[in-house]
Amino acid sequence: MSDAPNARDLDGLRVIAHPLRLRLLSLLSGESLSAAEAARRLGESQANLSYHLRRLAKAGLVDLVEEESVRGGIAKRYRHDPSSGERLSSGGRDEHQALMGAMAAELMSRSMRYLPQSKMVFTDAEVSVSAAVWARVAELTQEAGRLLSENAAPSGAPGTVRIAATLALFAVGTAHVSSTSA
Repeated sequence: MSDAPNARDLDGLRVIAHPLRLRLLSLLSGESLSAAEAARRLGESQANLSYHLRRLAKAGLVDLVEEESVRGGIAKRYRHDPSSGERLSSGGRDEHQALMGAMAAELMSRSMRYLPQSKMVFTDAEVSVSAAVWARVAELTQEAGRLLSENAAPSGAPGTVRIAATLALFAVGTAHVSSTSA
């Protein structure tokens, strides 16, 4: 892979367009974990999580924050960099659709754990707004993402509320492009 920024961005989009990697990024927002620790939390094999963590690290989406000797080996602990997604470009249509598909699948998975007695905040829109409003909404969405990531606590920490959030804003054209042929 080239070291050019666009190649790294495109690789980053491909990397996060995988459901397990999206779950890993969420998990690593609250605490730093090794592949073995993340594997136990997510019910996956350590080898599988090691592979996915390496891909996330190569794309610049997680940071190696600690190395510790464990039973003759070295446990590398990673943490999600909350600003990493902002460094990625939007990529092409295929990469965008793969990412949105993975996000939709993760949202559906999370919705199975929704607590009906809890508050839900929901907004859905496809509207036309001024460039100034678009810039402000994008800024607020980035701020919400940073606020969540910077304040994420380990799962089950006392005094915390476990939440799910999926935020994606992007400009669209006026014509609908069908993914199926008539």
